[in-house]
Parts: sequence; structure tokens; C-alpha cells
Amino acid sequence: MAVWALGINHTTAPLDLRGRFAFAIDQIQPALHGLRASLARHPEVAILSTCNRTEIYCAGERLAAGHALDWLARTGNVSPELLRSHTYTLEDGPVARHAFRVASGLDSMVLGEAQILGQIKDAVRAAEEAGALGTTLNQLFQRSFAVAKEVRTSTEIGAHSISMAAAAVRLAGQLFEDLSQIKVLFVGAGEMIELAATHFAARNPKAIAIANRSLERGEKLASRFGGEVMRLADLPARLHEFDAVVSCTASTLPIIGLGAVERALKARRHRPMFMVDLAVPRDIEIEVKALQDVYLYTVDDLAAVVQTGQANRQAAVAQAEAIIDAGVQSFMHWMDQRGSVPLIQQLNAQADEWRGAEIARARRLLARGEDVDAVLEALSRGLTQKMLHGAMAELHAGDHASRERASVAIEHFFLRKSR
Repeated sequence: MAVWALGINHTTAPLDLRGRFAFAIDQIQPALHGLRASLARHPEVAILSTCNRTEIYCAGERLAAGHALDWLARTGNVSPELLRSHTYTLEDGPVARHAFRVASGLDSMVLGEAQILGQIKDAVRAAEEAGALGTTLNQLFQRSFAVAKEVRTSTEIGAHSISMAAAAVRLAGQLFEDLSQIKVLFVGAGEMIELAATHFAARNPKAIAIANRSLERGEKLASRFGGEVMRLADLPARLHEFDAVVSCTASTLPIIGLGAVERALKARRHRPMFMVDLAVPRDIEIEVKALQDVYLYTVDDLAAVVQTGQANRQAAVAQAEAIIDAGVQSFMHWMDQRGSVPLIQQLNAQADEWRGAEIARARRLLARGEDVDAVLEALSRGLTQKMLHGAMAELHAGDHASRERASVAIEHFFLRKSR
């Protein structure tokens, strides 16, 4: 069995292409069912989808990677040739190294960011619930969690890390002289919005509002920051009230359009608006970026900001890579042992068959009143002869080279001296 991965990420594909392959957490299970149906023999499969990457992990036949790429291309409605030019494919050891680096935050846009670990755990949980996670992938991911934990506790890889949310606050501070005088609207109520709201709330803005499809979840988040909640349907009419807008939803289509922003700017008499779109695919139409008095940033635009402090963390990277190296070696050793399992099972079955035959023979002899010592002697001799029959046959048959190979093997397995 082979382990392989197919993926695109922030280093290989632009945001709009990545957006075509973004799966919300409630879409993962149906996607897994569709993917497994398109692959031979329904292998173990997991899908990791974040704003920076979409990756398919599989334990099964190597040839299935091509079918997986075709399935992903159909899902994103692009040609396989276009997708192939932006993807990477990894097998065996490199897959383990990649998974461990991703879990440890070494492959993220924000070096050392911790959010990715929770996203991987969500992906694993979805694969388990879909019945797509088997022993091999479970081992890969459980080991990735253990490696990530060791990297976090043994190195300073996460020190001085600047998150996307913190970068958004930093950019807003460059536009507005005093963040305590602005009104901030957060669109969505997920983990990323919660993180962004926490960072902005620390600057005591004049007002905070949460616009979300589910009012209940929006109210829960708004209450934490003393803010108000509104329906997404009310957003266009109230957009002009806010100086800063941060959006991150699971919508497959933009929810803030060019027309809505143009009307908001007119109502604001063209006072500047700061907008951050953390969603993949986009929440805010790309045309908004061209408007005067709008400062729109996407996750890719924030990349340069989050690199600040990266030099301070590079010293920890080598130490983290050493931990990952050890983890990869351990996983590959486990994989090698897994390859021997069928042979071990066959050997055990054969030994059980021999043992059963000799015990049955011994019981028949005892039932006829044969001497116990003689029966035990015959039992041990019978087992020994059965165990050595194949080895003895190899020593007496075949050409000289075959007998030499058999001799080496027999000496190794039967005649090694104890140390």
C-alpha cells in the first residue's frame, strides 16, 4: 500500500483558483464519498481545506492520484491541465514530511501559526465520520498531531507570530489615526472572525457589529465584545455605517458586491473604508478593489505583513525540522512493518495448522494408552520436522547459487548465536 497526497496551496496557486477548490466543513463528507467512488477499490481518503490550501491524502494505489486530480478538476470546473500546473503530488516519506510540516505550522503563510492544527483535526474527524479513514491515514495524522505538539513545546516556532487577524489590525492602524474612533463590522461568526474580533476589540473601537446568517451564533459572538448583531440581508442597507469591514464566511459566492460598496461610499461622502476579505472563495467582489476610497485586502495581500518577525523564528526552524525528520523515520518504519503483516499472518496460520495436526495426533495416541513421554517426544519431533522441512528441501534442491542463498538464510534464522 502507498500513501500519497495531491494539493494546491498559497505558494502554487492564486487565490481565485484556490477558491474553486475550497470545501466548507459540511461539504467534506459528501466530497469524500464522491472522491472515493471515483477511485479504484475505495481507498482511505481525507480532504484538508483551508484558506491557504486544499489537499487530498490517500492510502491506496499510486495510480489513483491521476484519477483524484481529474475528480478535483471536475469539482472546480477547470481543465485537468490547468489544475496540474498548480498542484503538487507527494508519495510515502515526502507525504509524511509534508503532513508533519503542515501540522507544525512550517508550511503556512504565517510561519508557526497554530490554527492549522485544529483544521487538520476537523478534516480527520470528517473523514472518520464518512468512513473514509483507515489504519494507515489514522496513523499518519495521529503522528502529525504528536509531532506538532513536540514542535510547539520544544521550540519557539510560534514566538512572535503575527496572525492574519493581527495583520488586519495593523493595516487598519495605518489608515485610521485612532482605531477607538472607528466602527467595525464583522461578516460571519466562525473561528477566523472570532480571532479578528478579539484583536480589534483590544483597540476599543467605537462600535462592533456582527452580520451572520445565523442570528443565534452571531448574538453569541457579539455579546462577547459588547456589539450588536444583524442579519446578512440587512448588510447592504447598513454598510455605509462602518469604517472597517472584515469578512470570512463559507459562502461559495461573494456576499458584498460592487454596487453595495458604491452606494455605501456615496452615503459616506467618500470617507475611506477599510475592508479585509479573509474568505476563500472571496466574500467581496474583486472589482471593489478598484474603487477609490476603498482599501481592500485579501489573505494573499496580507502575506507580506505576516512575514514580519519571521527572521526571529528561523532559528527554531532547524530544530523543528529535526523533530519532523525523526517523526518521518518512525512513520516509514511503521509502514515497512505493515508491509510484512500479510506474511506474518500466513506464517502464524501455517504454524497453527502444524500445531493442530500434531496435537490431534498426540491425543489419539494418548487415547490408545501410549506412554506419555513417548507421545510428547513424537509431538516435538513432528513439529520440528514440519518446521525444518522447507529449509532442508532448499538445501538439497536447486543449483549451487540457490543452495548458497538458502544456506545464508538458514544460518541467519536458525543458527545465530545468542549475544
